[in-house]
Amino acid sequence: WKQSRRELLQCLERFLQAQVSGAPLSAAAPQPAWGRFLACCHDQGLPASAERDGTDAATARPLYLILDDNFYYRSMRYEVFQLARKYSLSFCQLFLECPLECCLRRNRLRSHPVPDQTIYEMARKIEMPDLKKNAWEQNSLILKSPDCASEDNEQIISLLATALENPVKQNEENTEQKEADRAICAASTVHQADQTCRRIISQTMKDARDKNVLPSEMKSLAEELNQLKAEFLEDLQQGSHLKHQSGIQNQYSDPATSVISSFQQEAANVVNKYILK
Repeated sequence: WKQSRRELLQCLERFLQAQVSGAPLSAAAPQPAWGRFLACCHDQGLPASAERDGTDAATARPLYLILDDNFYYRSMRYEVFQLARKYSLSFCQLFLECPLECCLRRNRLRSHPVPDQTIYEMARKIEMPDLKKNAWEQNSLILKSPDCASEDNEQIISLLATALENPVKQNEENTEQKEADRAICAASTVHQADQTCRRIISQTMKDARDKNVLPSEMKSLAEELNQLKAEFLEDLQQGSHLKHQSGIQNQYSDPATSVISSFQQEAANVVNKYILK
């Protein structure tokens, strides 16, 4: 599926290049996906090129390209945004929010349903548009999928009109790249903190065994430490690490260092409960 997604983006860019340059769309292409893409364009009555259509670009009707997919990772959608920015096109997102049980029920009614586990995994991985954190996701609309109201149509039309009037500018690249870099850096920080906390748990469990914590209690200790780790990492990811800080952590300016130090102290407190029983 990764290769198919990549080929689709390549086909889309080739189509955009032809529309911008007015060049005809050649049927010759290195990948079979291009032939299917051309056939789809033809079935939907899309012009083969601006030149062949004989229409002045200034007076042509708007052309909407709809990518209908789950796009469950934000990075997948960001690739499409980058393409829009490259050609100074409009970009918007319509996210259909649907409860898990409704998704499972709809899937079972399909002629070729996927395994339930696939739906569960999709629900776990999917990343909703974050309008507050990501400037590039500002033109997004989140609708409740099970509901259907006439107001939704009006909102969708408004979304399209707003996007059409505000194409992505190429000079926004630096800002968007910085946002992407910050996201990567944040993910790396959480990953590093996770690895360090794992090592702390491993050492703490070894200390507990050396201090004769009962084997029957070792499982409960491990579960408690892992739950504690998950809470600290969630705080770090959400930027709310101060919740667990005590006075000794105020000397640290780096959030990850603060979280790790605080976790180490809390882990010691947890294991002491078992040792001192």
